[in-house]
Amino acid sequence: MAQAYTQETDQPGGAPQRSGSKVAPLLDRLRNDRGIWRRGLVLAGIAVLLALVMIFHAQIPNDVGNLGSLLETFLPWLGLLIPVLLVLGLVRRSASAVLALVLPVAVWLNLFGGLMFFDKAGSGGDLSVVTHNVNADNPDPQGTADVLRTSGADVVALEELTGDAAPVYERALKNAYPYHAVRGTVGVWSKYRLSGTEPVDIKLGWTRALRTTVAAPQGEVGVYVAHLPSVRVRFNAGFTAGQRDASAEALGQAIADERLDRVVLLGDLNGTMNDRALAPVTSQMRSAQGAAGDGFGFSWPASFPMARIDQIMVRGLDPVGAWTMKETGSDHLPVSASVDF
Repeated sequence: MAQAYTQETDQPGGAPQRSGSKVAPLLDRLRNDRGIWRRGLVLAGIAVLLALVMIFHAQIPNDVGNLGSLLETFLPWLGLLIPVLLVLGLVRRSASAVLALVLPVAVWLNLFGGLMFFDKAGSGGDLSVVTHNVNADNPDPQGTADVLRTSGADVVALEELTGDAAPVYERALKNAYPYHAVRGTVGVWSKYRLSGTEPVDIKLGWTRALRTTVAAPQGEVGVYVAHLPSVRVRFNAGFTAGQRDASAEALGQAIADERLDRVVLLGDLNGTMNDRALAPVTSQMRSAQGAAGDGFGFSWPASFPMARIDQIMVRGLDPVGAWTMKETGSDHLPVSASVDF
């Protein structure tokens, strides 16, 4: 006859007992770890320094290698240091290092959280515009023109036009944009009549900016197209931006003298809205991307955009939406916006 063998649960060799939660012993170890607050003080100091740099970026001087402008160009990317510091703090089992990260996180979210997490773009708009640095070495100007032609924009501004490529754009855009003007290496194409087109002197010795009046159905708009000088980062000279800064001042003065109330600036400014060197322009105009864009809207370099140096700014108009367009043969992405009167 079959027998059932049983074992007392409290005897050795009985069924294994369910182990308790692993969290409690871990918390006990952390509570008993007297060095948890003393370790990682250097990491905590770096976190506090990172927050201070972001808070007081405008006070970092430009006297040595334009360090302030260089920092402001890539300011949002400082946020990447936060997860690095978090991992290092966890590895060090440092409560001080982890807790100190609250400060840079709060500062970064205050500066860029609105751009990162909220889509402010609306639909519609009375006037739509595009600006694109088409790149003097663009291997496919025809393909680039095709992208611009199908954008549906009312006004298209191009920078870095060459003598060979300009006729390609003129032919490709002629049917969609019956009005156009080219001055030097910049040009504007419009569905609406242009008048009063003239070069703008931005202190370069050759023409890289123009001003024209667009006769939109809702009223006249002063449109500026500009390509400020390039900047370079060199080990022996830092962020070389002196010529760009002087051009920004001249462009800002031209816009300040503009007689029309409604103004749009389109172009490659070789600087971001955070860069204090562009204050002669940015202090009197609104960024369409900042007011009505989705995300940061980085436009350069096209293969891996790291900064928005191609800008659409307005005065006397309300941005409705702003966005980047698909990649063309250029090293910049086209950027677009719509505005209301």
